[in-house]
Amino acid sequence: MQLNLDGRHALVCGASQGIGRASAIELALLGANVTLLARRAEALQALMRELPRTHAAQRHGFIAIDVGDTPALRAQAEALAAAAPVHVLVNNSGGPPPGSVLEASPDDFLAAWRQHLLACHTLAQATIPGMRAAGWGRVVNVISTSVREPIPGIGVSNATRGAVASWAKTLAGELAPLGITVNNVLPGSTRTPRIEQIVAVRAEKSGKPAAEVQQAMEAEVPMRRFAEPAEIAAAVAFLASPAASYITGVSLAVDGGRMRSL
Repeated sequence: MQLNLDGRHALVCGASQGIGRASAIELALLGANVTLLARRAEALQALMRELPRTHAAQRHGFIAIDVGDTPALRAQAEALAAAAPVHVLVNNSGGPPPGSVLEASPDDFLAAWRQHLLACHTLAQATIPGMRAAGWGRVVNVISTSVREPIPGIGVSNATRGAVASWAKTLAGELAPLGITVNNVLPGSTRTPRIEQIVAVRAEKSGKPAAEVQQAMEAEVPMRRFAEPAEIAAAVAFLASPAASYITGVSLAVDGGRMRSL
């Protein structure tokens, strides 16, 4: 199986922690030059120094920026793509705060769309010309199983993630003739700060200890545990690899079997 990404340049969003961090490590292990993107420069610098280097020519870098700032994101992404064309784009960002969809304000939705849908679109517009020139490219969006089965208590996230999935499916059809694939990874509950936030909110609302809430959530998963970030990153890395050349427009659930739908 051809997994080698030597000479390819990967831009990984949300790379300072969780699934983004794990994805950056996996892509570096496959030989890619990795640019990390997130808000915290100090965390990105530390990770950049830790990233694997499998060959002498491999180079890593970072961009510290809030993806919710669309104009600044566009400027930084275009500058990066001009200096070093991007071949692999991993769109990944922390979810909107938990809460009822009915109680969400218009500003809640606008903030979530800027952080997710508009950020994905802005980065794609900046990087896809380089993929087109290379005749090869991968866009992998880390979303959520909520695009198939909405999750109670995260209304804004459900709506926003679904929009990203539809955007990606449309883009996949447009880019397929160019040798560029677009796919989604749908993580289930994963050991990240995001799941800690959800557990804490549910514990507060129910009056139950956080440990009890987490045990109940894990019991809903056939594997009886949350995923580790590296398990989600493995799916991201595969879809970014040459081996996934004929896979596009799919939403791959990595959820331990939690979803009941086909």
